[in-house]
Amino acid sequence: MGRSPLLSLLLISLSLTTITKSQTTNTQNITSINIGALYTYNSVIGRAAKLAIEMALEDVNSDPTILPGIKLNLVSQDTKCSGFLATVEALQVLEKNVVAIIGPQSSGGSHILSHVANSLQVPLLSFSATDPTLSSLQFPYFLRAARSDQFQMCAIANIVEFFQWREVTAIYVDDDYGRNGIAALGHELALRRAKISYKAGFGQAADLTEITDLLIRVNLLESRVFVLHVNPDSGLNVFSVAQKLCMMESGYVWIVTDWLAAVLDSKGYGLGYGYESVGANPDVFNLTQGSIVLRWHTPDSDLRMKFVSRWRNKTGNTDSRSGLNAYSLYAYDSVWIVAHAIDQYLKTKGNSVNFSIDPKLHDVNGSTLHLAMLKVFNGGKGLLQNLLSTNFTGVTGQVQFGPSRDLIQPAYDIINVVSTGPQLIGYWSNYSGLSVVSPEMLYQKPQNLSGQTRKLYDVLWPGGTAQQPRGWVFPNNGQPLRIGVPNKVSFRQFVSSGSNSGSNNNASGFCIDVFNAAVKLLPYPVPCLFVLIGNGTSNPIYDDIINMVAQNKLDAAVGDIAIVKNRTKIVDFTQPYTGAGLVILAPVKHQSSSAWAFLKPFTLPMWCVIGAFFLLVGIVVWILEHRTNEEFRGPPREQVATIFWFSFSTMFFAHRQNTVSVLGRFVLIVWLFVVLIITSSYTASLTSILTVQQLTSGITGLDSLIATHDPIGYQVGKFTKNYLIEELNIPESRLVPLNTIEEYADALMRGPQGDGVAAIVDEKPFVDLFLLTYCDNFRIVGQEFTREGWGFAFQRDSPLAVDLSTAILTLSENGELQRIHDQYLSSNECSAEDTVIGANRLSLSSFWGLFLISGVVCSLALIIYFIMICIQFKKHYKKSTDTREDQATHPENRLKCGKQQPRQLASFSSFKELIEMWDTKEEDIRKKRQNSGEMSRKYCGDGSLTSQHSMD
Repeated sequence: MGRSPLLSLLLISLSLTTITKSQTTNTQNITSINIGALYTYNSVIGRAAKLAIEMALEDVNSDPTILPGIKLNLVSQDTKCSGFLATVEALQVLEKNVVAIIGPQSSGGSHILSHVANSLQVPLLSFSATDPTLSSLQFPYFLRAARSDQFQMCAIANIVEFFQWREVTAIYVDDDYGRNGIAALGHELALRRAKISYKAGFGQAADLTEITDLLIRVNLLESRVFVLHVNPDSGLNVFSVAQKLCMMESGYVWIVTDWLAAVLDSKGYGLGYGYESVGANPDVFNLTQGSIVLRWHTPDSDLRMKFVSRWRNKTGNTDSRSGLNAYSLYAYDSVWIVAHAIDQYLKTKGNSVNFSIDPKLHDVNGSTLHLAMLKVFNGGKGLLQNLLSTNFTGVTGQVQFGPSRDLIQPAYDIINVVSTGPQLIGYWSNYSGLSVVSPEMLYQKPQNLSGQTRKLYDVLWPGGTAQQPRGWVFPNNGQPLRIGVPNKVSFRQFVSSGSNSGSNNNASGFCIDVFNAAVKLLPYPVPCLFVLIGNGTSNPIYDDIINMVAQNKLDAAVGDIAIVKNRTKIVDFTQPYTGAGLVILAPVKHQSSSAWAFLKPFTLPMWCVIGAFFLLVGIVVWILEHRTNEEFRGPPREQVATIFWFSFSTMFFAHRQNTVSVLGRFVLIVWLFVVLIITSSYTASLTSILTVQQLTSGITGLDSLIATHDPIGYQVGKFTKNYLIEELNIPESRLVPLNTIEEYADALMRGPQGDGVAAIVDEKPFVDLFLLTYCDNFRIVGQEFTREGWGFAFQRDSPLAVDLSTAILTLSENGELQRIHDQYLSSNECSAEDTVIGANRLSLSSFWGLFLISGVVCSLALIIYFIMICIQFKKHYKKSTDTREDQATHPENRLKCGKQQPRQLASFSSFKELIEMWDTKEEDIRKKRQNSGEMSRKYCGDGSLTSQHSMD
């Protein structure tokens, strides 16, 4: 039984996995070298490549600097858009001992032939296979002389990000080229928080009916941004069907990969290559009008202009259908890449090209495949390295492979097809991203991906509109949005419903009215169906509602839903429409006034310290002023009275004594500042005690709430419980779930001793609503200690969340949001002043810093003062001692002056003189010094003149 061709191909693959170079054939005639070429002749790419390859071969063979004396022969085969035929044709080419193959044209054929090339060590150089996966290490002998679709998909993702779309629909041909290209697009979009919402693939041989069915399906979906990644030969069929289905009208976006640019250029409708839309067909522009098209960027150069001119001369100046496009340029440079590599290889290998026979390759009985004719190229590795090291300037620009084995400096032209023809609106390169400046100019500047002020010129969209499409609509399947609404039993002013059924559209309340008002501001209708979540007997768990949105059981959730960290990880929220931070609610009581209420602002230790410092400062000032200030002198009783009067009169800044010393003034200034703070605090505290309510519990704020062990109430279903446990580390055993307003009041009134709670932690809107009814006995204590807000939850990347955020901001700016708030929550039953809670008595812990400063200042002043006194006394005492010694030692004055006093009596006399000097006015001491000389002469004779002179 004969084997099928497919089975024979499998045998080839198995036999080529292990190569044994046991026999060497004759060396190929060095006067000529064969290279292969595999592409589809009758295709947009093939027609573009055929003439380009022939022109390149002609140029290489006529160039004396490349392969001198050696002719480069081309062995070409038509693959006819078939991967199987490409394999068969490749085997026929390889029989001719080719050292390299230009091609294959398709990505699918490249995948198959790369395994053959790996075994026979014959490099493949494709000018059109753009599948990103071909760059992997699995295919070491495959090189791409074109741009990988990895870069093209990165450019498309940047365009999607630039226009702020979040979802796209991918329409592609379902083969290696299409699938792997769209996979790369999905990866690039994910890096920019966008995604492919639906992948619509069709076969290579799909007819118009199959394409129509596919486009009808995608037109029912939400996304209106279509990325079309197909082959050049059948791509226009998609646009033809799309136009019939009215999918080329306003609101749609079509982003097309480089195949459309190749079609337009090859028909002479493109921007460049010298044709300027000669013989343009308006029908082509009508089919593709408004689409954004990518095209391989090739810089303007003399080489390219000469190439285009030669092409026109060969095809005829007026032939607009000559097939010239970007693939022509890359096919031309591919031949030159191979020529440069072979030239370098022969220079290093001594003009020898050797092939080996693998004994495992033999013809199966009855087979006509001629497997024995296949030989291994011994210099394949060396030639591959020469290919990778290629570096020259071609018609496509700089031709050089980078570390990833792709050509360096990938760039694309971004084209907008309008009624008059394609218009260039910008560029993309992996160096600068989107820009209206050509990549060649940006390569000369430092890289700056975010510094471009303008990235694209204006686009004319499908339908002839200049207004950017929103990029999505509600799915055209007749289903309204499923809006989850919490079915609560308390605080129904925020969210309520007329029935307890599982689904109705009669929800109302503050949150619902805000949502409806925001939806009315949208420029498109939003059909909604409110779905009640909960049994109506207890509040639902809000995290469960958010999870239903994340799991696609609901499209959105509307209600008093707080925007907290763990929820933002799975859903998207709109702009907050009201603040909803956590506060503490505690019971209060009115305290009756008493005759001793004026003592309550300060604690007893505080009063004692204040009194002590009043006396201390009075004494210090008296000491500092006693010698120099007449007002601080007099009889002892009068001086004591002065101390007390001066001390306490500073409380009212009414002291009548003036300070004259520098130290006294410094001490007084600091003390008056302390008195100012104390009196201000006393006034404020006394006012609070006499006018406002006091707490019945010890909880005054968040710190005291955490420190106590009393039970704490919270609203069932809200995030408060998790916050208290996870963020504040409060044991769950202290938490008491509450449902209704009545339960709130009852638990607070009973208190911890009556199996109630000491306080309730809840969001401020709920507490404000509670206080509208129970404003006499309960108040907010402390400050709002979180800053959450309420928002509407949508599925991740939902564009409706962005549009509703804008609508909410509009409601806030025009005052409508405040009007809705006042409609449900305003009341005059409790005044703003009644919500203030009286402060605790002021203790020493709040003022010890002030007293410390005052005490330090007093101490320093006294130390400096006594040092000055001691220095002054030392001078006076020394002079007095010298005078007495002179009098005692003079012979004539011994009888008059008597004997010298004992040492102990002299020390006691010195201390007594120190005290007397401190108690004496400083002015009197100066006078006494001046008269001391005269007194010495009077009592001790003329011998004391020397002593008097020394004192002077």
